[in-house]
Amino acid sequence: MERFTTVTGQDPGPLIRLYGLTGGRARPQGETFDLVAIVTTVGGPHTLADLIPEYRAVLSVCRRPTPVADVAAHLRLPLNVTRVILGDLRREGFVTIERPRPVAQTIDEHIYREVLDGLRSL
Repeated sequence: MERFTTVTGQDPGPLIRLYGLTGGRARPQGETFDLVAIVTTVGGPHTLADLIPEYRAVLSVCRRPTPVADVAAHLRLPLNVTRVILGDLRREGFVTIERPRPVAQTIDEHIYREVLDGLRSL
């Protein structure tokens, strides 16, 4: 993480950098999302050269669907900062953020029938 020094030569720590990344915001703009929301980079002609390194890192990580918590871990940034970055990227059309489907919706109906038939045979 980049470090800054003050006029007196003292290191103020990484908080200045985090404040700069988020523009002082503590929450993302737009619809809220939680730690298990899935982030995916949106394909398309984007100008990546203009993005800061953290934004480019998110786009690289999220080429495959990735939970918000994993993005934060990869970036080694606090969750609130990561959420602000993800909100910015979503607003600009670089990523999609989707709520995970409930477990009940991810199991095939065929499996339910097999379980039911197995229980009936007992």
